[in-house]
Amino acid sequence: MHDRGVYEEAVAPEPLRDVARCVWRSASAGPKRIVPDGCLDLVVGDGAVFVAGPDTAAWSSVTRPGAVLRGVRFTPGRAPAVLGVAADELRDRRVPLGELWGRPGELLAERLLAGELTPAQAVASRPAELPPPDPAVAALLASLDAGVARVAEAAAALTRPDPTRAARAGGPDIAATRVEDPAGPSAVSERRLRRRFVQAVGYGPATYLRVTRFQRAVALAPRAPGLAALAAAAGYADQAHLSRECRALTGLTPRAYFPRPSTVDGTERDGLRSA
Repeated sequence: MHDRGVYEEAVAPEPLRDVARCVWRSASAGPKRIVPDGCLDLVVGDGAVFVAGPDTAAWSSVTRPGAVLRGVRFTPGRAPAVLGVAADELRDRRVPLGELWGRPGELLAERLLAGELTPAQAVASRPAELPPPDPAVAALLASLDAGVARVAEAAAALTRPDPTRAARAGGPDIAATRVEDPAGPSAVSERRLRRRFVQAVGYGPATYLRVTRFQRAVALAPRAPGLAALAAAAGYADQAHLSRECRALTGLTPRAYFPRPSTVDGTERDGLRSA
C-alpha cells in the first residue's frame, strides 16, 4: 500500500535555476515507494543529509513517524557540476554528504540538520563559477524529453556521416557517424557522447528515455480512461509494453501502481516521485 502523505514542490530559487529543477518538502506516515525520475537529489531530514543518485528501479524510503524531508532536485545533467562527482558514480546509491565532500560536507550537514541552512542555500553556497551545461548532452536530453520513441530518433538531428572517412573508405561509413557539438564546429563521436551522457545523467540515453516515458505515464494517469489509453498517450507500443516497464521500474503491475487510471489521486502520485 502506498503512503499518501504530503508532498510539495516549488520552483527553485533564482540562484539555482541553472542547476535545479525544483525544491521540495515531503512528510510521510509510512514507507514511501520511490521510482526512477532521471534526477539526483540533495535530501535533508530525519537525522540524515545525503545525495540520492539516479535510480534504475524503485526503492522504499522509510522515515520515523512525523519526520519531514526537504530537498533540492537537480536538473538532469547538472548535478555533477555542483557535487563534483560524475552522476554514474552515484547511480542507485544514497551517499551521506560527509562521505561525498569529507569534513566540509560533515560540517555543512550539521548546519542543515540544525536548521541554520536550507537545502537550497547549501547548494547555492557551492562555487559560483560552475561549468556550463555540456551542449551536446543538453541537446540529446532535450530531444529525449520531447518524447521521441527511440534514442536513434533523438540523435538523428545531431548526427552526420564523416565525409572524410567515408571518402577514404570509398563510400558511406556508418561507423563514422558523428554528433555535432552545438557549441562549435567540432564533432563528437556517438561513443564519446554516450560516455559524457552517462557521466552527466547517471545512465545511458536508452535508460533515460525509459524513465522519462514512464514519468510521462505517471503525469497522464489521472486523465487516462484506461491502461491501454494511458500506454498509447505516454508513447508505449501497447499496454503490454507499459506493463513490462512498470514492473521493471516500480516492482508493481500497472493496475497496482495506477489504481483506477482515470481517477489516480494526484497526492499519491506526487508521493511516489523521488524524495
